[in-house]
Amino acid sequence: MSSQGRAPRIWRVLGDKRGDNGQVEVIAEALARQRGWTSELRHLEMQPRYVFGKPRVGPTLYHLDPERSDALTPPWPDLILTSGRRPANAALWIKQQSGGRSRIVLVGKPSGWMAHFDLIITSAETLPAPFPNVMHIGLPLMQLDPARLEAGRAEWEQAFAALPRPLVAFLIGGPTNPFVYNNTVVRRLRDRIDQVLASGGTPYLVGSRRTPPRFMQRLRRDLPAAVQVYDWNDPQDGNPYAGLLALGDRFVVTGDSISMQVEVARLGRPLEILPLPTGWFGGIDNARRRLAAWLFQPVRADNSGEQARIATARALYHLRLLQQTRHFPRFHQMLVDQGLARWAGDDADAAGAHGGPDRAGEQTEQDLQRILERIDRLLPDR
Repeated sequence: MSSQGRAPRIWRVLGDKRGDNGQVEVIAEALARQRGWTSELRHLEMQPRYVFGKPRVGPTLYHLDPERSDALTPPWPDLILTSGRRPANAALWIKQQSGGRSRIVLVGKPSGWMAHFDLIITSAETLPAPFPNVMHIGLPLMQLDPARLEAGRAEWEQAFAALPRPLVAFLIGGPTNPFVYNNTVVRRLRDRIDQVLASGGTPYLVGSRRTPPRFMQRLRRDLPAAVQVYDWNDPQDGNPYAGLLALGDRFVVTGDSISMQVEVARLGRPLEILPLPTGWFGGIDNARRRLAAWLFQPVRADNSGEQARIATARALYHLRLLQQTRHFPRFHQMLVDQGLARWAGDDADAAGAHGGPDRAGEQTEQDLQRILERIDRLLPDR
């Protein structure tokens, strides 16, 4: 309770992206459980052109559909929890209406206006410039839904029972800058598929809506009948993804899909990451991201070299020469270093990373405690 005798008024300002919303909900649930601070949802719907289009970043509401969105009216909240460019714009507008009194906690990579967010929580794959309001955590704050896993188990247990073990799920995403899906990716996947077949197991390939149809056609060409395939673009049966999460023995996940990697890591099952190549121009872009990954690290020590690095990073940001970005290999290496994953095909017969206790869950819980401590500092009267 506050010095005024009330708990802080907290709004969850969210759009329609389940992944973004889920991370905010994890923080809101922790605040309710550990501080007794409940929050109210302000759900926002976008104008049709901004469902996929990007509005300019700033304190604006023009991209919202007011008829289908919750009202944004006083009394203004003490704290706003939000994620994503579109809801974050609304959060900035609310802060402006409150005279700057409302504090904003943004989960994920900011698209701009960094100084106007009071706390930016960013997991290892995102790279905002190193300012004091940036807080680095390890994994995205994703939770597995037990009901979804149980439903997947119930639906697929009988079908999977007839397949030779180990059942190895190949979870395939799609191209994203700077990575490409080319013949090298086909070869790497086919090599790992052959290893699974040679061990007597069953490879189960699962494409996603981001997987290019022609890529799946090349990958599937002349595969043995023992290889099971779910092609999002040409589904012959139901999507086995939840069933594989519940019942799979190992998982090979393409490097572009952070969410699938985190879901497997949270299961504590053996996880292999398939690294992706870059094209010619992608190589240049990747070099820029590697530079950002080094420059934008949090402060590591109190010495002149670190002070120079931080000053350089902030200067490049202010000059708009190096902006916030993502660097997936940094995230992959963190998973490998922490024993939560290994590279695809490396020591493939080993138990892998890592079965048993939810080590990823333990890390998330530790990150949550640090987040709550930072939020406490934003609300000093509470």
